[in-house]
Amino acid sequence: MTLNDNDLIVKAKNGEVLALEELIYRYDKMVLRIAMKYTGNSDDAKDIYQEVFIRVYKNLSGFQFKSEFSTWLFRITTNVCISYKRKVNRPNHFSLDDENNSSTISNIPVEDSLLPDNVFVNTEFGNKISKALNTLSPNQKMSFLLKHHEGYKIKEIAGLMSCKEGTIKKYLFEAVRKLKVQLEGCY
Repeated sequence: MTLNDNDLIVKAKNGEVLALEELIYRYDKMVLRIAMKYTGNSDDAKDIYQEVFIRVYKNLSGFQFKSEFSTWLFRITTNVCISYKRKVNRPNHFSLDDENNSSTISNIPVEDSLLPDNVFVNTEFGNKISKALNTLSPNQKMSFLLKHHEGYKIKEIAGLMSCKEGTIKKYLFEAVRKLKVQLEGCY
């Protein structure tokens, strides 16, 4: 019988290491995916992943079941991504070698991607997109990624980022406006 998140949390709070491991296993790919999309760098994403689960471990005893565990975890992930970006304050990297990268290259059929002209154009466009995303503030970038890459609704993003829906709408509006300016003439 598979336990639900709340049952696992209760067991983990009582010191059952396997219950905590199961919680981490359920959500680790999601955390890593968000961190990777946010940073564009696998090393930075791994650092964020590690920090998120350290915070989960340290703060699980204070989890009060006022929200779903996944919502609480998303909020931690969002906060760690934004804090990490501010702390590190360095440009993101775009890697064609990283299989988890959601670049335009990975979305092209294999036979087209092997053509030298297409590789050059798509690499160049992917670099422009990455560079344009780096011009966004941490909150704009996180809002944009949660909305357009993860598929969250504005209300959900507001909950994850602990702010009002109007604030998320403003972040998204500004993000799209900045991206349009940065990418004008690229497509």
